[in-house]
Amino acid sequence: MTSAARKETTLTFRATVNQRELLELAAEATGKTLTAFVLDAASVEAQRALIDRRIFRLNDAHWALFTEALDRPTVEKPRLRDLLHTPGALG
Repeated sequence: MTSAARKETTLTFRATVNQRELLELAAEATGKTLTAFVLDAASVEAQRALIDRRIFRLNDAHWALFTEALDRPTVEKPRLRDLLHTPGALG
């Protein structure tokens, strides 16, 4: 959402003094307002919570291809294994 986007609703919630201070410090460290920081962080977490709960809508032919791919035996991929076992490879 751009800063020019019109805000149409209000969220209100309670926090401890420590939580608010932590959020204010993080917002300041990232150069964001408290509201922008909280909304950005909450939006990312909401996406993470929903990412595995998407609905798959496939016709019969695509469903057959999908289940066939899932049922295929795994194939060892040494370069991928090495990459995933390299420190720092995932962030």
